[in-house]
Amino acid sequence: MAILLVDDHPLLRAGITATLTQALPQIPLLQASDGEQALAMVQAQVPGLVIMDFDLPGISGLETTRRLRQRLPQLRVLFLSEHAQLSLVRQALAAGACGFLSKQVTPEVLVEAVRKALSGHAYIEQGLATALACQPAQAETDCLHGLTPREAEIFLLLAKGTALRSIASQLCISSKTVSNHLTLLKSKLRVSSQAELVHLALQAGLLKAVA
Repeated sequence: MAILLVDDHPLLRAGITATLTQALPQIPLLQASDGEQALAMVQAQVPGLVIMDFDLPGISGLETTRRLRQRLPQLRVLFLSEHAQLSLVRQALAAGACGFLSKQVTPEVLVEAVRKALSGHAYIEQGLATALACQPAQAETDCLHGLTPREAEIFLLLAKGTALRSIASQLCISSKTVSNHLTLLKSKLRVSSQAELVHLALQAGLLKAVA
């Protein structure tokens, strides 16, 4: 049983690897810098747990998780994200994650979450779990409220400045499908341009999360 850490920051990967190696010396730690590399590595060796960054170059953490879970429904994925808006937490859980942590957690909390995930339990950072319980999805006021998981994924990619053709390639859908989603997004969010979508992401604090 191994743990696969997927993050595009080498120093962060090194720090997390050192922490987990010290706490769990019997478990091999594998590393991937993006979603495509993670997909290839899991094809060769199925880990016991994937620790997934939300913001990855190319294929996002959400899309990588969906593809991994489609291929291996039993695979456990724990998100570790720089930002932790409740809408992002919900999107990760909807994609099949077994837990969610912000990168502000202590090493002790990270180790506890990994132990829980490896033993088959869900783990959401305490503050996030409390906020989720106190704020039903229907009451959410940020700009992802009411969007489907696929619409939210495309919204975040647009906020990142990703071209429509590139979005289609990353998500393995047609450019026409992306255009249709963009039209629906504009209608749902009551905006008339892609620039206004980016402005909404800025207001909600999401643009920094996907930059």
